Amino acid sequence: MARVLVGKRSGIPEGEFTNVTVGGKQILVANIQGRYFATSNICTHEGAKLHEGEIHNKELTCPRHGAKWDLTTGHLTWFREYLEPLGSYTVVIEDDVLFVEI
Repeated sequence: MARVLVGKRSGIPEGEFTNVTVGGKQILVANIQGRYFATSNICTHEGAKLHEGEIHNKELTCPRHGAKWDLTTGHLTWFREYLEPLGSYTVVIEDDVLFVEI
């Protein structure tokens, strides 16, 4: 498993997120109540970039069709049809620096 540098913890304030591209994978990293979570940045419905959506608490809304995702698990919380979960990744913090394991 490879570790990819995301940046400093202070670079993602609580309730915010960022996106990184690593080895062709787009990954979204979010700060939810001081804990960091990483999921795929691509909606499994029609490929929208989720970092263009809005976050409320731990839920991210897809900017294209309004699907709602739980960023702590990558699971769908609302949509008119079933969608596959987002891929999830482990976030590691070392000396105030965030890494994602892929």
